[in-house]
Amino acid sequence: QVQLVESGGGLVQAGDSLRLSCAASERTFSNYAMGWFRQVPGKEREFVAASTWSGSIKSYADSVKGRFTIFRDNAKNTAYLQMNSLKPEDTAVYYCAVRRSDGIITTTRGYDYWGQGTQVTVSS
Repeated sequence: QVQLVESGGGLVQAGDSLRLSCAASERTFSNYAMGWFRQVPGKEREFVAASTWSGSIKSYADSVKGRFTIFRDNAKNTAYLQMNSLKPEDTAVYYCAVRRSDGIITTTRGYDYWGQGTQVTVSS
């Protein structure tokens, strides 16, 4: 069982930046692909970004492409989501997730473990 703990959320103004972290409990994290998703009340959880275990292949939702960057430090069992030029529509609870195999997956069903989420609020 992999435990994931997100941190780094908060309240910021439009145009600001935030970096979210996702710390994993196991060293085998380095063998897992991972992703970031977000959810607002009343809506389904949506894909934000994903990375293969090596970080060599990444994928982004169109809505964040060019503003968000997913990266990981496998030596620290930690993944990150750098969010720049934040917009009010980025307001959501952000979740990290990992899957026990490699590859880019953009649907929630493709992931095996999830963190508890961290709130990001962007004011206009």
